[in-house]
Amino acid sequence: MIGVDSYELNDGVSLPSVGFGTFSLRGDDGVAVMRSALEAGYRLLDSAVNYGNEEEVGQAVRASGLAREDVLVATKIPGRHHEYAQAVESVEGSLRRIGSEYLDLCLIHWPNPSVGKYVEAWRALVDLRERGLVRSIGVSNFTERHLRTVIDDSGVTPAVNQIELHPYFPQAAMREVNAGLGIQTQSWSPLGKRSAPFAEPPVADAAAAHGVTPAQAVLRWQLQLGALPIPKSADAQRQRENLDLFGFELSDAEVTAISGLATDDGRLFGGDPDFHEEM
Repeated sequence: MIGVDSYELNDGVSLPSVGFGTFSLRGDDGVAVMRSALEAGYRLLDSAVNYGNEEEVGQAVRASGLAREDVLVATKIPGRHHEYAQAVESVEGSLRRIGSEYLDLCLIHWPNPSVGKYVEAWRALVDLRERGLVRSIGVSNFTERHLRTVIDDSGVTPAVNQIELHPYFPQAAMREVNAGLGIQTQSWSPLGKRSAPFAEPPVADAAAAHGVTPAQAVLRWQLQLGALPIPKSADAQRQRENLDLFGFELSDAEVTAISGLATDDGRLFGGDPDFHEEM
């Protein structure tokens, strides 16, 4: 099993520096993939109500033989549950499906600004944390405006902002905003999914220089940017490789070169938080 560093959040809770994404992992096969990840050393499973696999996450944790407190479980409130009472019910439903008395991390999945109720969802998360049902609370896909709105309203700063972040979309400005507010950046689609830049010279050259895979080079780049990546793989060997990031370090020049792959709008599907809606 591979050891993983951790980061302390602004609420004093620590997160593993690399988590495991569970999007599209469902049924018995999904449980098996998550169990494999836990056996490899992952200690953070990232789910969401809209992934439709919270039951499988709970099954994987129980089947792993690990103590519940040794595995961090994260999920996300969907846009249709942003009203205060619905957000509370959403989290309570997640707990029932996962089969746990608490969540380690709960995020608002998207701000859905046309609905205009993400502030209510944030107030609900603040209260749920006070009740002990959630250890850490955060957001996903929030811009600076969305962040400042919930902070100004509640006086509580999110612990995490999980955003799309990969070499074609390195999000330098948003990472700076998060850091300035004391918010930890997490990266979804950290390898760029089907658009993974593994053949790009900055990535391929860095991988060759350090004797690692291109995926490892990109994930190490994520860590050196100060972001916590959440890769997903159903392949046991790649799961281990994606976690084995602590025996090498990219040079400043290599980090800069990979960041230089940024395009004008490198988003994978045009998910601009000011317009994208996910209910």
